[in-house]
Amino acid sequence: MKSSYKPEDVTILLKDITGIIEPLDSSIRERFIQSGTHYCEMLPKEYPPSPEYLATYKDALSRFSEITAKAVGNAADKIYKSKNKAPVIVSLARAGTPVGILIKRYLEKKYSITVPHYTISIIRGRGIDKNAMNFILSKHNADCIQFVDGWTGKGAITRQLEEAMKDFPQVDAGIAVLSDPACVAQHCGTHEDFLIASSCLNATVSGLISRTFLRSDIIGSDDFHGAMYYEEFENQDLTYEFINTIEEKFDFSDSKNSSEEFEYGKGLEETKEIAKHFGIPDINLVKPSIGEATRVLLRRIPWKILVHSLNDDKNLAHIYRLAAEKGVAIEEYPLKNYKACGIIRKIADS
Repeated sequence: MKSSYKPEDVTILLKDITGIIEPLDSSIRERFIQSGTHYCEMLPKEYPPSPEYLATYKDALSRFSEITAKAVGNAADKIYKSKNKAPVIVSLARAGTPVGILIKRYLEKKYSITVPHYTISIIRGRGIDKNAMNFILSKHNADCIQFVDGWTGKGAITRQLEEAMKDFPQVDAGIAVLSDPACVAQHCGTHEDFLIASSCLNATVSGLISRTFLRSDIIGSDDFHGAMYYEEFENQDLTYEFINTIEEKFDFSDSKNSSEEFEYGKGLEETKEIAKHFGIPDINLVKPSIGEATRVLLRRIPWKILVHSLNDDKNLAHIYRLAAEKGVAIEEYPLKNYKACGIIRKIADS
């Protein structure tokens, strides 16, 4: 799979489908999704960020690099201890890939070990790439594997992983993330809903690869799940600007670790409350967390964006900017576990 990632940072277990699939505009793709086509059978058309939004992203990267680096360290230390000091990182493409690289680099620098890192596909409603899992298990002990993603929204991928590992019972289904406001992750950097700057962009901060794809006419029974490479964005690639900026802020002391009080799964309960409040029968249309609200603005057709405050420029400036560019309403709402929540528009309502 072609990407802008360095081969020493990650082994990408994806089938390159560049040029085979034509990405679709969000409005067209949304109609297909809501009429029953699974999202993994299409790819979203991606666009370079506006100069104004790019400036907002760079500001967010600068302001949140330290807390992101601290979260990387917290999660990495927990992984090291739980995997008998010999972890194999398996990140979930694509948001998990840069996070997996950061955790790998942190562990290798702090503990002077070699950390294998693979990135593979998992798709809500379709499961994990079994061919990729079998490939990894042919090379590594099952008890060393640690799944990694960027953040949790309401925990859908966490539950998907638990279901998928029924086929691989020797593998721990627990996931490690940097931000876990849903309170479902096995390991996390923090339960705070904070802005991981990589969530602000699409392929241009993710090795220039698309989100993953699975359709039987393109992906055969022996293939890895697919993805495409966005060659047209090569001059705008920010992948390593993000990774290197966070790495520069690594703190290898142990004093940063702190325990947080949390109630398992409380994020999902709040999501259900939001859906009930707005009369939304399908909880999949409710996307809580800063990361998920950002994704809704970048890849879906939003109905509105809920924020805990209309004046939180520190955490939500990029959401305000994106919503303004796309003409999406922002509403202040008494969020408890999250700072933002995206709600997808039902096509029948548009």
